[in-house]
Amino acid sequence: MTCFFCKGDMEIGVTTHCTELNSCIVVIKNVPCHVCSQCGAVVYMLDVGKKLEQIIASTRNSLSEVAIINYSSAAA
Repeated sequence: MTCFFCKGDMEIGVTTHCTELNSCIVVIKNVPCHVCSQCGAVVYMLDVGKKLEQIIASTRNSLSEVAIINYSSAAA
């Protein structure tokens, strides 16, 4: 697979995904992805993207300002 931005080689790896949901910051660690070895761009596979949406939606009613979630635990 080649990078959409710089045409470098994409390697399998993990990353930390951060997003803001209302007044809560959601941090999801150890998310499987493809990472460009040249520019560092991150691409998620379709199933991982869907699972990220589910994890984020499940924190919507969280009472905390910051939620830190391990992907492998939440995706199981």
